Amino acid sequence: MNINKSPYTAAITGGGFLFTETNALLPLLQSPDRASLLKDEKQNNRLLKINAEESRKKTIGEISRRYDTMPVSFWTDYQSMSEEDQVVALFFVILKTYKICFDFHINVTMRKWNSISKTITHDDLKLEFSEISARDEFVDSWSDKTKSRVGGAYLTILRKVGILDKEDQLHSLSASNFDYYITIGEQWFLEACLLQPYQIDNIKKQLV
Repeated sequence: MNINKSPYTAAITGGGFLFTETNALLPLLQSPDRASLLKDEKQNNRLLKINAEESRKKTIGEISRRYDTMPVSFWTDYQSMSEEDQVVALFFVILKTYKICFDFHINVTMRKWNSISKTITHDDLKLEFSEISARDEFVDSWSDKTKSRVGGAYLTILRKVGILDKEDQLHSLSASNFDYYITIGEQWFLEACLLQPYQIDNIKKQLV
């Protein structure tokens, strides 16, 4: 029996950005009765309003995966953020949860941002897929359709959060609490939001 030791998963295709859905499920995930409450939601659709039960199961599964990636304290902080900052925070969670999204972002999006074109397309992601497939047998086993769906899910997330526009142009993100990510030891995320070095330096100076 082959055991998959790959850090990658194609599970991102089972959800998407899921901002509204995450906020709806958060009280259930934080409850001591989490298991029974999530089971009830899968069966009765009280919060998500997703008609197909199989789709609800996938959505709940992916939101639970993301929730469990982060410490409990993060979600307490998340609840006190403005909606705009929550959107950015959920993007942070996605990059922490799905290595494929993290690699796309670091190796493709950030490089393209620092290039002349400042655009990103499916073709750019295909090149990164080739790099990953060369060193990871599990990703190499994915069909072209799966790879296309994973790439499409990542690009959709960039559009939802505001990094990518309809013309495939990249844009930096804005948030009122970027200092938060420095205080929790995640300064790399400011670069991931495509902030310029001088902007990051200004944020760091405000913390002194």
